[in-house]
Amino acid sequence: MYASSINDRYTDEIVERLRRGETIIYPTDSLYAVGCDALNNRAVERVCRLKDINPAKQRLAIVCSDISQASEYARIDNEAFRIMRANLPGPFTFILPASTRLSKAFKGRREVGVRVPDNEIARHIASELGNPLLTTSVEWPDADAEDLAQPEAIRLHYEDTVDAIIDGGEGDGVPSAIIDLTDSSSPEILREGPLPLAD
Repeated sequence: MYASSINDRYTDEIVERLRRGETIIYPTDSLYAVGCDALNNRAVERVCRLKDINPAKQRLAIVCSDISQASEYARIDNEAFRIMRANLPGPFTFILPASTRLSKAFKGRREVGVRVPDNEIARHIASELGNPLLTTSVEWPDADAEDLAQPEAIRLHYEDTVDAIIDGGEGDGVPSAIIDLTDSSSPEILREGPLPLAD
């Protein structure tokens, strides 16, 4: 599937799989990502096990269709909104105070990473699902940037561990920037990404 020609039949199938609690790999504007319905607790737990993530200790991130959808699951004040509007959609993960609407795996976590990627496939899936996807970048030992950008290499590594893989063409192989906006008056860049933060 390509961002320039979204296949609605494929999208409907992916959304149905997500609603059943299945896991997928899908393209973003940075790395390919492992994802699931962020409101399905069992699916979130499955992705966390797959990636060896401890949700009690590590931040979880979501992909949203737009800032409006993000505002239902994270608290976005005026300054954070201004920064996000200037940079999204784009290869940025913004750390924000979490709302209480996410799955139980997020409970007790005061923060959530929010992405609105510059990739029509990812945003369209979140829009059609009606809520965010949990998202975590593909990775495996010994993988280099070229491997992480190639759908075929990703398929060979993950085909036995996820339920569906969307081939959206060659990716970037570069992770998103991470910007801490929990204190939006003083944004902190935790990781540089492929683009500078616009202000």
